[in-house]
Amino acid sequence: MNAPVSLRLRKAALVGNPNAGKSALFNALTGARQKIANYPGVTVERKAGRLMMPDGIPVELIDLPGSYSFDATSPDEEVTRALVHGEFEGEVQPDVMVVVLDAANLEQHLVFAQEVIELGRPTVVALNMVDLAQRDGLTLDPDALSEALGVPVIPTVAVRRKGLTELIAAIAVAEADFEAGQRVHPRPHLTLPERRLAARNIAKGAILSVSTTRRLHTGLDKVLLHPWLGPPILFALLFVIFQAVFAWATPFADALEGIAGWLSGLVVAIVPAGLVRDFLTEGVIAGVGSVVVFLPQIVILFAFILVMEATGYMARAAFIMDRMMAGVGLSGRSFIPLLSSFACAIPGIMATRSIADPKDRLTTILIAPLMTCSARLPVYGIVIAAVIPNTSVWGGIGLQGLVLFALYVAGIIGAMAVALILRRSVTAGQASGFIMELPRYQMPRLRDLAIGLWQRAWVFLRRAGTIIFAATVILWLLLTFPRAEPGESQLDVSIAGQVASGMHVVFEPVGFNREMTLALVPAMAAREVAVASLATTYAVDSENEAATENALRDQITARWSLPTALAFLAWFVFAPQCLSTIAVARRETNGWKWPVFMLAYLFALAYIFAGITFWSATALGL
Repeated sequence: MNAPVSLRLRKAALVGNPNAGKSALFNALTGARQKIANYPGVTVERKAGRLMMPDGIPVELIDLPGSYSFDATSPDEEVTRALVHGEFEGEVQPDVMVVVLDAANLEQHLVFAQEVIELGRPTVVALNMVDLAQRDGLTLDPDALSEALGVPVIPTVAVRRKGLTELIAAIAVAEADFEAGQRVHPRPHLTLPERRLAARNIAKGAILSVSTTRRLHTGLDKVLLHPWLGPPILFALLFVIFQAVFAWATPFADALEGIAGWLSGLVVAIVPAGLVRDFLTEGVIAGVGSVVVFLPQIVILFAFILVMEATGYMARAAFIMDRMMAGVGLSGRSFIPLLSSFACAIPGIMATRSIADPKDRLTTILIAPLMTCSARLPVYGIVIAAVIPNTSVWGGIGLQGLVLFALYVAGIIGAMAVALILRRSVTAGQASGFIMELPRYQMPRLRDLAIGLWQRAWVFLRRAGTIIFAATVILWLLLTFPRAEPGESQLDVSIAGQVASGMHVVFEPVGFNREMTLALVPAMAAREVAVASLATTYAVDSENEAATENALRDQITARWSLPTALAFLAWFVFAPQCLSTIAVARRETNGWKWPVFMLAYLFALAYIFAGITFWSATALGL
């Protein structure tokens, strides 16, 4: 039972949605008079500070974790709900509630504000970040908002300490009324849809004027977030991206390939024939160079992704995808980790820490490798360029870009299908709700884009100079020794060739040749190494030195059938991830059980779909 107010330190609590500016307001109100600890039994941070009232008597101010509702879906929201309702052991129920609203996202934040006001406790609303709302072309009427909510509304700019005096005075009045025995009459309890409708009407009534720019942004959202128009627009944009990856990158890739050929010729002209020259031409230039030529495609892909993030469209894409993910038992919280996995599954798996529900998180970790990471792009690029004609279909649509788009879509569909099965079996559970803030639209800054592209290009080149280089050198040594006698195939007698022959028994039924089978082993270090492996293998196996200067795609065109090539692409849509990803999955799941499960099911899917693709293409006479 709570102690009498007169015998204890009075308490006020800051509540509100995440990103409402609560922490900035808390720091401005309490200054250095703060204590930070964890709530007993949970890892949620507890921030408390002293707020001096006009009468000189302090009030304990609690900065509660951001929440969207008292129907808790995370540990943070559970702490907020329990403390506000007086159910948290060792914590006294707050005397005054201070609801912090983001003035620029008023309608969204008013949903939870109504739920707080419905409690019937003394409440003050801090209309925070009004300066940013005005910058975005939104002018609000605090008095109209106060009348609609039935509680005091104080405009504030926490980072500039504006409105703090008025807010403290309002808290003092509310606290004094509560201490004097005056009670706020509880408002009728509304359902969530009713609160959303009321929030929309209250926000409209509080808006005095809206700029043309903000009207434009609102109109864009009505189109881009429309349940029927939004998804086709998103997929059309993705389609354009993959068309551009091939069409725009070709001149730059040709230039890099020309440089690789020139270097190879220079080595042949300068270095005497022997192991050193073979190592440089067959191992380094043919292997690493065959991967580096795909740098333009990776840069173009990430350029589109960075522009989507900078303009604010990426968050809207997450909102659109939330509907699809809910159908397979996942919440929209899984979208951001899965989106990160398109760059690399490692940061994607690590990003699942933001998912509160453990089964949601586990499912997201298990399907993250099915997102087509950038390391697959060189594999897709070289095989598509070698076996898919560079022609247009359906009125100018590039066939190569269309196939690349289909591979990305196949990965997404595969991930959703696996999630559906997992959520109905080993990770069964209900999908949790998902609410996110939509950033305002803005033009991307060229400097930021340039920095982002340079960082991603450097990561790719660093991998080419370390992991790919090391794997290529090891593979070259295994392909080179023991040396073949005149008339013998170097691939047949080499250590690597003998390993490939043993593995080929397993992969021959799904259409793989020995070179493809051999490429799967070093690809476990990094996906791009599969391309370097093929280039090195064909360079070593060439009967004349000039063949080492041929482009890898020419070798694939001459040696692979279309069903074989399609089976190889199908394998990499589902193929088990690199060793680094497996290691991260082990760390994030605290054991080997789920990484081994992930490895097993991905291998099975890759083998099955490679076989289905090969057998179907062969039956169709392709």
